[in-house]
Amino acid sequence: MLSSTSLKPITNPKNPFFSPFLIQTPSLLSSHLPFSPSKTLLKPISATLIPPTPQPQQQQLYQPFRPPPSPLPPKFRSLDAEGRLDVLTNRLGLWFEYAPLIPSLYQEGFTPPSIEEITGIAGVEQNRLIVASQVRESLVQSNTDENLMSFFDTGGAELLYEIRLLSSSQRAEAVRYIVENRLDAKGAQDLARAMKDFPRRQMDKGWGSFEYMFSGDCLSFMYYRQSREHRNPSEQRTAALKQALEVAESESAKNEVLQELEGGRDGKEEKEDDLGQRVRVPVVRMQFGEVADATSVVVLPVCKADEDARLILEAPLECASGGDFGVVEVEKGWKRWVVLPCWEPLAGLRSGGVAVAFSDARVIPWKTNRWYMEEAILVVTDRSRKEVELDDAFYLAMVDGGLKVDRGSALKEMDVKECLGTVVLVVRAPKEDTDDQLSDEDWE
Repeated sequence: MLSSTSLKPITNPKNPFFSPFLIQTPSLLSSHLPFSPSKTLLKPISATLIPPTPQPQQQQLYQPFRPPPSPLPPKFRSLDAEGRLDVLTNRLGLWFEYAPLIPSLYQEGFTPPSIEEITGIAGVEQNRLIVASQVRESLVQSNTDENLMSFFDTGGAELLYEIRLLSSSQRAEAVRYIVENRLDAKGAQDLARAMKDFPRRQMDKGWGSFEYMFSGDCLSFMYYRQSREHRNPSEQRTAALKQALEVAESESAKNEVLQELEGGRDGKEEKEDDLGQRVRVPVVRMQFGEVADATSVVVLPVCKADEDARLILEAPLECASGGDFGVVEVEKGWKRWVVLPCWEPLAGLRSGGVAVAFSDARVIPWKTNRWYMEEAILVVTDRSRKEVELDDAFYLAMVDGGLKVDRGSALKEMDVKECLGTVVLVVRAPKEDTDDQLSDEDWE
């Protein structure tokens, strides 16, 4: 029996870290072990004692490249460039089958002029074929009725090209209307424009009576708007309303057009004398560089229409220039200013002038819809004339919680006796096409 007293400590002066527990004493242990330690320690360890753990098979991370499916029809995929040019030259197949050959030739270095020289297909026609084939493919992907799609197998590129700007759902509805009414390219173009433009016309008169889900109603509303560009009554106005009634699909749209048509027949023609008695509010479009060429200018504070109406009253009242250099002096600071040529309506504006910026020109009560577009305008207002006096004058007032330009007669009906100011001028932003001025008869 071993005891702690039988194990004497051993010191090794040569090794300062020597410990008796690090000494191997096989003679002492061997008498108590059932096997020989020397043999056991020298026996090599076999890896077969513990069965190996099966390693999970690693997934193959490398995936071979698979090119996207070719847009070309199967019968054209094996053709070289010369073969594809021959197909285009002889128009072999349907138009939507050989149309994808054109962009494939672009990828190989051909240009629209070179393809036109070889095949006789003009560059404009090349673009029409490519776009129309893409429109047709989107209709196929959206599961459009095959009977409708077969209508465009022959000569359908011109029709499908016109609806390129519509969404997938709009295209399907437009295709239905085109097929049912046998529209030509011009009719398809008008339909696409009407469908695209309809959601933007929510502020127009009668918009709520037309249904957006019906292509015919969108087209009818376009003719309905165009009718209001003509005098009442007039042959052009009546013809446009009859056209709107012919294409309308919903009952509400038909009733709206009928009401306008019957009302126009019973209405009285405006007399030139009445127009002559109206208050003229000029609507001008600025020209590029007009301020720089002007001999005298007017500086006005600017307020945004969507801001608090109190800011219009708080804007500086006077802005004058003086001294040898014409230094502009104002009574207090302001964030936004505009410089305008000193037109005649502005020349008499001594104090209280302010320009109110509207982002939508449809707030102006002019009679024609020709300018009902989302273009920015400046409404120059004289704040020194706040009393609503004349029925035919135009005033800037708060109506239904928002700023609006309205006639004095309309404000009097709403019992509005004082407004923010009298409108003296409407300024439109400069653009390249300037042949679009409003006449005096265009105001309501």
